[in-house]
Formats: sequence, structure tokens, C-alpha cells
Amino acid sequence: MLQPIVLIPAWRHGEMTPWGGEALKTHFGKDAPGPRTGESLELSSIPGLESRDAQGRTLSELIALYGQALTGTRVGSPFPLLLKLIDAREQLSVQVHPGDGYAQLHHGKLGKNEAWVVLQTAPGAQMILGLRKGTTKDALRAASLKGREVEGLLRSVEVHPGDVFYIPEGTVHAIGAGIVLYEVQQSSDITYRLYDWGRVDKHGRSRQLHLEDSLAVVNLAAQPVPAQASVISQREDGLHERLLDTPFFCLDRLSGCDEFACLPDPARCSVLTALSPMTLAWEGQSLQLSASQSALLPAMGYPLRLSGKSALIASPATD
Repeated sequence: MLQPIVLIPAWRHGEMTPWGGEALKTHFGKDAPGPRTGESLELSSIPGLESRDAQGRTLSELIALYGQALTGTRVGSPFPLLLKLIDAREQLSVQVHPGDGYAQLHHGKLGKNEAWVVLQTAPGAQMILGLRKGTTKDALRAASLKGREVEGLLRSVEVHPGDVFYIPEGTVHAIGAGIVLYEVQQSSDITYRLYDWGRVDKHGRSRQLHLEDSLAVVNLAAQPVPAQASVISQREDGLHERLLDTPFFCLDRLSGCDEFACLPDPARCSVLTALSPMTLAWEGQSLQLSASQSALLPAMGYPLRLSGKSALIASPATD
């Protein structure tokens, strides 16, 4: 049996995330690389942005070493899950993501269905979650070509800590300024940027937009609403809730854990991200996670006892 693996994240920062801030360092105490750090890739097998274990081995190397004992008997290849913490000091670009079919045809990669758990917000913080009702593809194209006019077609929603949103393929979306969130998604680095708020870098250059691809995959009717949690179990050792169960991943929340029993699933691994200090114990051993640290829980792992205030657990869908 395999022990839990504490993950060391990869980072996207600086010019890669001009909208990023310092919350991952100031709020969570993470060892962020700079003042414009937008993403901590907690679990990632994206080439050049792979998370690692304490020995420096990448997620891909760990999968090659341990195989199904780590990932599970019903988890396909390539490894299908990507998990991030995101700090949006400024609003992100307005994006649309493709599904598997379009992404495979045009990029040879997985599509990008994703979900967000809002962790922290500035007062009045908003997200773009779809388009205004009745928006047509012709209207979206015309407004996008004119630039700022597209803002009038976007559906803005005020959000609060604890809100959970599933963002399926084709949904027009953007994380607003003053939001820190947890993101779980398919393992894909494809992003179609529809609009970037007129943002330019220090040289006056704007980032590339992807209007034709965005229009090819957009779902004009998509308007995500907060997901409603369902209780899996509520006992003295803790509350276990299911936040999302999608064709691509499953997301659970644990609260008030006092030696909560967490059993391995031979079919699939999972990733625990602590939202408060957490203790994972098994067979006379234990490890401590600080808030925002993540641990990969192997499919062929030990039965664990979890103690702490709050954590999220993501698992890939089984094939």
C-alpha cells in the first residue's frame, strides 16, 4: 500500500498571469514566487508545469513508477485531472473552453470542463457566468470585433465564499477581481480568450484573442448557478458532502473532521486540499497539512483518519 503524497505545486506568475496578486502568499502562507502570482498548480501533469513530491519527482514520474496502485484501476491515460488555487487581484480574461471532441481534433488534447469553489472575495466581487439571455452568435461576433461592446452581453453575478460553480465546455466565463478560489478541471492547458478588457503589457502589447475558436464552441444558453451540496454522511467524526459529480470529476467537502474515516478506492485516486490545518493518520504514522496544502491519496493507499476543520477532495471520473 502507498502512503499519501504531499504535493509541491508548480506556479504560473508574472507575465503568465498579469492579473495575479499576493493572496496565495499572504492569505495561505504559500511560497509564491512573486507579487503577481495567479496560480498554484497543486496537482498537474501539464508539461513544464508539473507538481512534484518532496523528492522532486513529477506527477508523471510518480504515475510511471507506481501505475494503477497510484491512479486506480479505472482511471484512464493521460492522467485526467488538474487542480489549482487561483488568486485574481484583477479580473481574468473572458474565456470559452472546448470539449473533448473539438480539443482532440484541433489540438490533440483533452477538453476543459472545470469547477470553482470560491474561497475568499472582496466586497461585491463578481464573476462572468454566461451571456445575457437572447444573445446570438452573430451579436457576439459583432460585439467582440468592436471590443468593449462585448461587455454589454456578459452576465455578471456577485459571488461569496463557499459558492460552488460547475463551468462546462462552451460556457463564457471569467473570474472577477478580488477573488481567490479552488479550481478542479480536466488536465488541459487549452484556453480560448474571447475578450481581455483592453489589457496591455508594459510594452503596450495585448494578449492574443481566439474569436473564431470561441464562437465555434460557445454555448450561448449556458448560465451556471451555484451548485447545491448533498450530504453523504453526517456523524460525530465529521460531515461529508458531495458538491459535484460530473462526467469528468467528483468533488466532495469535509467539515469538522475528528478522526474521520477516509477509505481508499481501488478504482481511482483522490486529492485532498486542506482549507484549514489537517492531520492525516494511518497505522501509527501521520502527516500534517497546512491550509492550502494538497496531498495525493493513492488508490491502493492506507485507510486514513482525518482531523481538521475543512478540506476539499477531488477525484477523477472512472472510465
